Amino acid sequence: MKKLFLLFLMAFLFIGCSSEDDTIYDYVGTWSGSYEGSDKGVWNFVVDTEGKVSGTMHSDLNNENYVISGNLSPSGDLNAVVGLPSKGDFRGTLSTDKKGNGNWSNSLPNPAKAGTWKGDKK
Repeated sequence: MKKLFLLFLMAFLFIGCSSEDDTIYDYVGTWSGSYEGSDKGVWNFVVDTEGKVSGTMHSDLNNENYVISGNLSPSGDLNAVVGLPSKGDFRGTLSTDKKGNGNWSNSLPNPAKAGTWKGDKK
């Protein structure tokens, strides 16, 4: 009987736990930081429970806001577009230790700009 109970317990643990469900919640919330390169400023976005990312990037040089929208994978890979309209990329990695970094680019306004970003979960 004890062996049968352990067998059912092990089966439940393997079936009941999905790595996708366990990891996306580590990233849910508000993230913010700074970016630099051929432009500089601050950014912030929110990750929802389905991995949807939405936020803004504020340029210190142009005093303009650019929309960030995209998706986050359960492993923390960020794939988003940025721009006004969307003419650039905002890509990188978020980690479960509440840190993030990556690269950005935007072809509008002319000339095209690019650089790196970093930040953390609030």
